Amino acid sequence: MTRVKEFNLPDLGEGLTEGEILKWLVQVGDTIALNQPIVEVETAKAAVEIPAKWAGQVTRIFHPEGTTVEVGAPIIAIDTDPGSGALPAPSAASLAAVDVAGDAPVEPGLIGGPAPGGRTAVLVGYGPKTTVAKRRPRSAGAPVVPDEPAPVVEVVAPVAPPPAVAAPAGGAVLAKPPVRKLARDLGVDLTGLTGTGPNGSISRDDVLAATTAPAAVATKPAVGREERIPVKGVRKLTAENMVASAFTAPHVTEFLTVDVTRSMKALDRLKAHRDWKDVRVSPLLLVAKAVLLAVKRHPMVNSTWAGEEIVVKHYVNLGIAAATQRGLIVPNVKDAQELTTRELADALTALVSTAREGRTPPADMTGGTFTITSVGVFGVDSGTPILPPGESAILVFGAVREQPWVHKGKIKVRQVTTLGLSFDHRIIDGELGSKFLRDVGAFLEDPEGALLAWS
Repeated sequence: MTRVKEFNLPDLGEGLTEGEILKWLVQVGDTIALNQPIVEVETAKAAVEIPAKWAGQVTRIFHPEGTTVEVGAPIIAIDTDPGSGALPAPSAASLAAVDVAGDAPVEPGLIGGPAPGGRTAVLVGYGPKTTVAKRRPRSAGAPVVPDEPAPVVEVVAPVAPPPAVAAPAGGAVLAKPPVRKLARDLGVDLTGLTGTGPNGSISRDDVLAATTAPAAVATKPAVGREERIPVKGVRKLTAENMVASAFTAPHVTEFLTVDVTRSMKALDRLKAHRDWKDVRVSPLLLVAKAVLLAVKRHPMVNSTWAGEEIVVKHYVNLGIAAATQRGLIVPNVKDAQELTTRELADALTALVSTAREGRTPPADMTGGTFTITSVGVFGVDSGTPILPPGESAILVFGAVREQPWVHKGKIKVRQVTTLGLSFDHRIIDGELGSKFLRDVGAFLEDPEGALLAWS
């Protein structure tokens, strides 16, 4: 049975083809347990931690942090029986490795391939064992680690430690992928910095110092007036979906301005209720409740165009558009129509919190049937949102503002918002779209009355 097994990047969602290595949680030589998280990967839908498929010892990491890897490509190799002795001789294709733990590139001869002086390198864990293992010499400036027994032995012919490598000339720089990303984010040109890290590499502190020290900034080459940002991950998937939706479904958008003073007062009473003191209550909760009740009255709004037929769904996976550091994502609450108002409040809180932390699982990003996007949090009154693929309608909720409003025949200051509904005109005609939007507005104008009348 093969001891060293290669773990391939799995498909973390529906139709995903690639993912970016954000952070390795293990290093070469680590002993890991079954289902232990080993790497954090960003896909086009979410950032997720991938667990180990086998227990054992990490013998190889195929890709450094910051690398985009295709689904099905190997990302890590694990020795599933590290205590049974030497590993079989490797193939030539397996001699290359990536050192994600050290600050300097792996030295030739320690992992594989021809070594300096014509000697033959011995792979980690391959060859005769000794009673006491010696750690590989670390680069200059690294903390000294006392000798200690170790389950994996690196055996090489006795040679003097290699001299320190000077920083490369000719414009090339030594810097790890996270350092390069930090420099891009801060607008720092790495070629203008002097590295203080191992082997002359540029460290995180070097980049941060360049943003604060006037002398360092003065010596940098002039930064161009343009910036090029790679389109990948969430931004790439969002762009593809929006283009496909905009040029597939004929969009129509209607608007309705609503007096939501009673809704705001209802929220205040709800917050003061003893059973709701530990619950986060926001206007989005009432908007979501209004949508669920309006969908029940107009089920065709919750449907999908499927070419020769329209699929009407008698369940609501309620999507909530959330702005995150990785871009706009739309996780959804599954079977939201079955939840009580309290359960809906808890589900929305968990959904938004998880999205902002970048921990939304791929399962929460698929299967949505109706979406709400709240632009009011940005101080915007309304907009014309594009439909998520496979959905027939999306509601935009604008800012709630105090405005002069005719109330009971008199002009008074009331709390007012604007709702917008974009819908697929192949499924929803103007009459249906107007009735649905009107019902959502009616609920927000008088939530208690609507609950009594519709429930």
